Amino acid sequence: MLSRTADNLYWLSRYVERAEYLARIIEATQRLTALPLAYVGETNEWEGAIATAGCAAAFAEHHKEATESAVIDFLAFSRDNPSSIRSCLEQARSNARAVRTALTMEMWDSINGMWLELRRYGDGATSREELARFLRWVQESSLRYDGSAYRTMLRNDAYWFSRVGVYVERADNTARILDVKYHVLLPDNERVGGPLDYFQWSAILRSVSALTSYHWVYRDNLKPWLIADLLIMREEMPRSLASCYEAIVRNLDAIGNAYGRVGPAQRKARSIRTGLQNSKIDAVFQRGLHEFIGGFIRDNNQLNNAINQQFLS
Repeated sequence: MLSRTADNLYWLSRYVERAEYLARIIEATQRLTALPLAYVGETNEWEGAIATAGCAAAFAEHHKEATESAVIDFLAFSRDNPSSIRSCLEQARSNARAVRTALTMEMWDSINGMWLELRRYGDGATSREELARFLRWVQESSLRYDGSAYRTMLRNDAYWFSRVGVYVERADNTARILDVKYHVLLPDNERVGGPLDYFQWSAILRSVSALTSYHWVYRDNLKPWLIADLLIMREEMPRSLASCYEAIVRNLDAIGNAYGRVGPAQRKARSIRTGLQNSKIDAVFQRGLHEFIGGFIRDNNQLNNAINQQFLS
């Protein structure tokens, strides 16, 4: 496979995954801001949404204050934000066009349908109801694309590069939302375990489709260390860091076997997976969750660079 084709497939999957994640973040933030003031207090949840999306610096270049309308426009529809939902879907479609023959008919129809439907929204949603429909449509479209890839692609290098893109992006997203919850959302005058803390954790679990899973696994009230355990250590949780890296290692190994050699990307992925497997949640909290996640995000970015150098450039 040409490195350019692999690059298009890798980033196509990353952009679709990122668009779904942003839609979930906006939806979760809206749910939090709808709480009574007695629960919400003085926090600005929209600042948390910008921080979670990893584009606080870019947002500050265009807006002075993180208001609801400004954040929603920047994360969902802005052409000035290269990571907005609009930009992600447009770049996904551009990558898909470049590798049209590597996609199945169902995958192309899904991506092209997203792009055509996106144009209907113009410069943004005109009401909260239309925004809610838009966010739900983005999530459903991402699931449709992911399902069509899983169910129709031949298990070859095209499929493996596509899946690696999904899981590298998903791991980054899960890590960031955990980090922001601990260091941005809860204000200094609120106690851990209080009403605000509870509703923030509930919204975040919903944003990664993990609230029901949490209760199935732990059968307990929401507790920060158990939530961190679920989203970091539990391989049976599809969006956990451990689950993402199990899948990354498996697909990178498949690529290595197909091409008859193993390189820095495979070694880096295995190293990160081993680190997750050998970690205990108590030790993570003793060291500091922020420090642990910061190190993970750096490692994940280094893996992305290794994949680019080994396969995509």
